[in-house]
Amino acid sequence: MASSGRPLAELASVVRRLPQILLNVLVTDKAAVAASAEVAAAVTAARTELGANGRILLRPSGTEELVRVMVEAPTQSQAEQVARRVADVVEAQ
Repeated sequence: MASSGRPLAELASVVRRLPQILLNVLVTDKAAVAASAEVAAAVTAARTELGANGRILLRPSGTEELVRVMVEAPTQSQAEQVARRVADVVEAQ
């Protein structure tokens, strides 16, 4: 704002809000999930499916034995489907 002199509302107008879902997946070993080739492949497939129209983020909880799967997509339905597919792979580890 300071460098452009434009109001925050104008600067923020280019940000597109997408439907989002966050799933908490119970796991027995967060490190094993992080090292899993299957999980990496599922995340890559999700990123390919979403392209520039969404995003996926996996992160281990800092306090519990869980992995958080967050997906943003153009529709709530797509976000839920992608998140569930990845969460299923995480659960299988």
